[in-house]
Amino acid sequence: MFSRVVRPAASVLGRTFSVFSQNNAKVAVLGASGGIGQPLSLLLKNSPLVSDLSLYDIAHTPGVAADLSHIETRAKVTGYLGAEQLPDALKGSELVVIPAGVPRKPGMTRDDLFNTNATIVAVLTEACAQTCPEAMICIISNPVNSTIPITSEVFKKLGVYNPNKIFGVTTLDVVRANTFIGELKGLDPARVSVPVVGGHAGKTIIPLISQCNPKVEFPQDQLEALTGRIQEAGTEVVKAKAGAGSATLSMAYAGARFVFSLLDAMNGKEGVVECAFVRSEETESPYFSTPLLLGKNGIEKNLGLGKLSAFEEKLVAEAMSELKGSIKKGEDFVKNRK
Repeated sequence: MFSRVVRPAASVLGRTFSVFSQNNAKVAVLGASGGIGQPLSLLLKNSPLVSDLSLYDIAHTPGVAADLSHIETRAKVTGYLGAEQLPDALKGSELVVIPAGVPRKPGMTRDDLFNTNATIVAVLTEACAQTCPEAMICIISNPVNSTIPITSEVFKKLGVYNPNKIFGVTTLDVVRANTFIGELKGLDPARVSVPVVGGHAGKTIIPLISQCNPKVEFPQDQLEALTGRIQEAGTEVVKAKAGAGSATLSMAYAGARFVFSLLDAMNGKEGVVECAFVRSEETESPYFSTPLLLGKNGIEKNLGLGKLSAFEEKLVAEAMSELKGSIKKGEDFVKNRK
């Protein structure tokens, strides 16, 4: 006879959640039918931290929601379709994650996505600012170096800006750095932890390998090659997919990791640290990714850059011009938007 075992704990992304880590968070995914949105929604549905999962897109969401709703976990899944249903999708959300937009194709930079994705992010974050202004906003849509300034300016315009609650999800850079170092050193990547600072495009991605835990060392030529691979890892996937998209599955994993960390911190778990691209006074750039101590209200403390090697100091200096240019481009987009 088939007997159903009631599971006292669930495991998602290698984390075990006991019944005590359950809460009643409503999470909205905007762009839920896309290449990142679908696997991200699957991972969120599998987590006991989520009680309500609201899926929004301009196509296919009723089908995605129906499919996910059959999974034997407690999160209630609802699909919303089209602009007129966006306010309902957001109502009561405590955390909104936005992977909406078009992906890169071979030969494109993240910045090439600007015109299309800037408008999408502005429209969606405007709805967030109007409907759930207190929610945590997690932006995956590229170019993150511009879409986070866009989000901030939209929230400012509507008088509900809180810099501690707006995050550019750069977790995939950390995940890649951990993986590549684990491979090179024969370590379990799940036990490697490397802060990645700066931005989320090309040379603005700065892995602080000198701060890796456990400590690792590489000869200078290998260090430069590894840094370059981490910076261009997204392009590696775009090329390998040969026109069929960009990093979707690893990005969904990284997005879910960040969301779970933020939900843990919102539930009162202490000592939760993730890197993210946020409003910052750590460098001359007005936005910058550094390790952040997360808390009930978002960023509890910016942990800053820490001690950098001479090589890393050079990388930070070389990233500044591109980073500030991308930020200004995002800010100007909102200022000039009718």
